Parts: sequence; C-alpha cells; structure tokens
Amino acid sequence: MAERRSVIVGTGSCLPDHEMTNAELAKLVDTSDEWIIERTGIRSRRIAAKDETTSTLATSAARRALAAAGGGGGGVGLITVATATPDYTFPSVGTQVQAALGIADCIAFDVQAVCSGFLYALSVADS
Repeated sequence: MAERRSVIVGTGSCLPDHEMTNAELAKLVDTSDEWIIERTGIRSRRIAAKDETTSTLATSAARRALAAAGGGGGGVGLITVATATPDYTFPSVGTQVQAALGIADCIAFDVQAVCSGFLYALSVADS
C-alpha cells in the first residue's frame, strides 16, 4: 500500500501593513537600533492593526495559496492552522478561516505547537 503524503501545491503569505523599525521602537523603550541588530539581527517588525488578527491574516494567506494552486476552495477537505496566537480559544482560527473562505464541507482546527507547529500540522495532514 502506498504511503499517503501531503503535497504543497500552492503557498500564500500575509503580513500586517504597519512596519515598525528599530528606530521607532527605540522611541518607546530604552533600546537602540544598533543594540537590537547586534543581538538579534532584527531591523524591523510588523505590528498588526486593530482590524488585523491571526484569522484575517491567515484568510488572506489562504486565498493567495488557493490562487497559487490554481483553484478555489472546492477541493479542500482539511484546514489546519498552526499558530501560537489564536484570536480566541474558541472558535479556532481554522474554523474562522473556513467560514471566511466559504468552505462548508471540510474539517478545520488549530495546532498549537509554537515553533514546530508547521511540522505538527503537516504530520496531522499526512495522517
């Protein structure tokens, strides 16, 4: 019997619109651009606006992934969202994305495993 594996046929991403530089951050807390870069390499970070949540960003990324895959949500049977920052405990981000995409007939849930979340989500999809 052939082993069943996930196949990535399209990817998508989405970032909050607001980018905060180290210089801007230094105006808010006692730090400097040089100090941050020396220790972390970070030059800027994205800050979500009040209307930008994990589910809205995930929905935008999912739409882009579906478009890159060459289709809508018609063939989607599972939505697994790997996040450590859900909008709420309930409902899950996965079900919020599912509703926003209008995909009624599929399973949707979150996997919360921090840095290894993607690998766990992919493992769940393979299973």
